Amino acid sequence: MTSTGEVEGRAGPPLWWARRRDAVGDVVLGGVSAVECAWEGVAFASEAGLPTAVGVLFGFVVGATLVLRRRWPIAVVLVGIAVSPAAMGFLLAVVGMYTLASSEVPRRITATLASMSLAATFVVMYLRTRGDVEADPTLVVVLSGFVAVALTVPPVLFGLYIGARRRLMESLQERADSLERELSLLADRAEERAEWARTEERTRIAREMHDVVAHRVSLMVVHAAALEAVAVKDPARAAKNAALVGDMGRQALTELREMLGVLRAAPKPAPADPVPAVAVAAMALAGAAGVAGMEDGPSLDELEVLVGQSRAAGMTVEMLVHGEGAAYAAEVEQTAYRVVQEALTNCHKHAPGARVVVRLAHRSGEVAMQVENGPCDGKATEPGLPSGGNGLVGMRERVLGLGGVFVSGPTDAGGFRVSAVLPTA
Repeated sequence: MTSTGEVEGRAGPPLWWARRRDAVGDVVLGGVSAVECAWEGVAFASEAGLPTAVGVLFGFVVGATLVLRRRWPIAVVLVGIAVSPAAMGFLLAVVGMYTLASSEVPRRITATLASMSLAATFVVMYLRTRGDVEADPTLVVVLSGFVAVALTVPPVLFGLYIGARRRLMESLQERADSLERELSLLADRAEERAEWARTEERTRIAREMHDVVAHRVSLMVVHAAALEAVAVKDPARAAKNAALVGDMGRQALTELREMLGVLRAAPKPAPADPVPAVAVAAMALAGAAGVAGMEDGPSLDELEVLVGQSRAAGMTVEMLVHGEGAAYAAEVEQTAYRVVQEALTNCHKHAPGARVVVRLAHRSGEVAMQVENGPCDGKATEPGLPSGGNGLVGMRERVLGLGGVFVSGPTDAGGFRVSAVLPTA
């Protein structure tokens, strides 16, 4: 099948017909009209004093013009009006007027041609009836008018009805097609939104997992390296480091279990209104990840504990707080905490033995944080922690997602600085 519904390898409708059956119907009507007019051409030839063959041929050609009714309806009606004095073309006149009224021809042209056909039929009937019937002239006029109206008005009214119905069906079909396209577009947009939501939540969950695991494991590696170095020389310190490694591992497992537990929770029931399945899935995923990230996430009050863990791992960390703290939105506090956490993790990875300064400033309408480390002292050993290159990228995405400002780069003293400003409104 082709896009137009035709079977491949088969020719479509000929010439101007939209369907093959329309062409067959018009040819049949034209043949019947040609036979009718040819038969009436015998009487016309006798009255006009012409050879019978000429009258038959003339009638056949006139009747056959009905085949052109869909292509040139005005011409067919004019032919019917022109041959009305010859008393031929009954089928031609009736079908021609119907086709003209049902076509897209302007209504003023239809009214004009219908009036001309009515007048011509009336005149011909009046002249023929007046000479053949001995009756009152009023009766002749009434009879002629009745015949003229009967042959003109019903085909015109029926054609107008069929044309209006056809246009209504076409309009309804167009509206149905338009509605189907809109529904398809809405479904595509819903699918795109669902896919975007899934991608965003995957990215956010991956960022959370990175922040949780990277920081805890980095501290565990640092403590394990220190444990290895002092295991023989200082058993007490080795035991302390071993205890810290255990604490770090348990904290990492606890946070991972909380996150995975929320993700495994059953989704909320679907709403009563019909919603596409993809949208329900997206909302469920977004809701689960949102609960995991916001309600159970860290806050600024835990920064002291975070800094203390880095100090316990042997890093020299100074924390400076400016301004009076306030209760910020959960996403603001969590983002600020994660920025400081990831910056300290980077210091453990890339600047062992360096002095680190953590600054937190509470301002009007915003909260700022900065983590700056000096150059490495050259005495501490590299912990050998792998780097995936996602730390700074994740911090930038978090801060920019809340409409904040993020800046990172090396300092003139040979260290590195990470700065972020988050709006609290």
